[in-house]
Amino acid sequence: MTSTESGFHRRALLAGMAGVGAAVALPTAAAQAAPASASAAPGAASAAPAASKSASKGRHLSNWPDPEPYGLADTRLDLWPRDDNSYILPLELRPRDEELGRVWMRDFYVNCFRVDGRPLYVATGTTRMPGLEAAAPWNDGIFVWTARSIKGPWQLADTTGIRPGAERGKVWSPEFTDENKSGRTVVAPWQEYWHDDQFGKRGEVWAPEIHRFRDTWYIVACMGDHSQLVGSFMLVSDGGVEGPYRLIEGNVDKPFGDSFIGGPKFIKPGAYHHIDGSMYSEGDDAWLVLHNDLYAKFREDMEDIVPSTNLPTFQQHPYSPEPYREGVYVFKYGGKYYLVQSAWDWTSVNADGTVRQAYDTGGAGRTQFQYDAVVAVSDTFEGPYSERWTMGVGTGHNNIFEDHHGGLWSTFFRNPNAGYWSNPSRVDDGAAAGVVRLEWTGRRDGRLYVERRKR
Repeated sequence: MTSTESGFHRRALLAGMAGVGAAVALPTAAAQAAPASASAAPGAASAAPAASKSASKGRHLSNWPDPEPYGLADTRLDLWPRDDNSYILPLELRPRDEELGRVWMRDFYVNCFRVDGRPLYVATGTTRMPGLEAAAPWNDGIFVWTARSIKGPWQLADTTGIRPGAERGKVWSPEFTDENKSGRTVVAPWQEYWHDDQFGKRGEVWAPEIHRFRDTWYIVACMGDHSQLVGSFMLVSDGGVEGPYRLIEGNVDKPFGDSFIGGPKFIKPGAYHHIDGSMYSEGDDAWLVLHNDLYAKFREDMEDIVPSTNLPTFQQHPYSPEPYREGVYVFKYGGKYYLVQSAWDWTSVNADGTVRQAYDTGGAGRTQFQYDAVVAVSDTFEGPYSERWTMGVGTGHNNIFEDHHGGLWSTFFRNPNAGYWSNPSRVDDGAAAGVVRLEWTGRRDGRLYVERRKR
């Protein structure tokens, strides 16, 4: 995630919107899992979030007391994306999207940059091929959408000048092997499609992010579980946000970092590397962030990281036990560094019969409930970071960005893995490209939350 030191005028006001997109209905089922302190679910509201009056007057809401002991999930209804603080972005449809009527999207990413004195919003994420239920065992690459306002219109990036007659908006794909030239690799051998008897065609790209650093566009992404090597890589554009992109030198032979044993059982030993790579930049320096705890500084020429193996780790306050986490990145705001991670909230039953919601490990008697964004804050990039807190329920694998008015937002995508909002009846509405407004509790407390309902 890029720093918010982007040249935009920052204001405390979280700028409002009106009349954009479809409302996001809060599931009533959430009330059953919320603590007794949570109030009832809100009724119908306008389709777009309204401005925060308290923020516009320069006041900040206080932090909430955290659930105890450390590691319990905060499921209060205020932390859900609701119809008064969130909506689905109207991304331009591709021919494959017409039957569904929207873009099927996971790991949704949005950011805003100043380019030639004007705001440019970019969006991307993990998409699937028609006929497949998920973005595996293969998908066909990375698509990019752009807009001049968060309101849209959101249009596919114009790639027609790079690949005339090809599908518009596709900026990189494992199929682009014919673009490899001596000294310029677009698709490495380990990223190409391959086949086996178990899955057939294999190879998918996950969780792309778009960054602009030193007036150059970069994409950090990950080859997924069905690829020949699983792990993160970076592309650099020779032109604009639409490309053309090539692979950096450090990823020609392998993903970033060391390999280790991990992932599903069908992944070959030695093939798994650290996934969900992200970039953080500040001034003239840039860092790679990998799950779960790793980071490394990029070389001056941005062609690899230093060191390339045995990467340093962030100083954190782990849960006990520490659950599986992913989607890790760093975001800077108000002089503070925020380490954002995604973790599953597992539901179980305490000895006294009460419901327990915790960032735990899977096991007997535990059910996946929500894929949450948990955050910790620090005065330095490396840490030490504070204890984590729940920033948003169901907002896991998100991206925080600042709009050109100074408003803070997070993406979300309604993880369909356990059913949209853990309700199988909503699964067809999962994997959607959503944004939800955030609030900041000020420099003293320095917390970020999904915008809570005002009392």
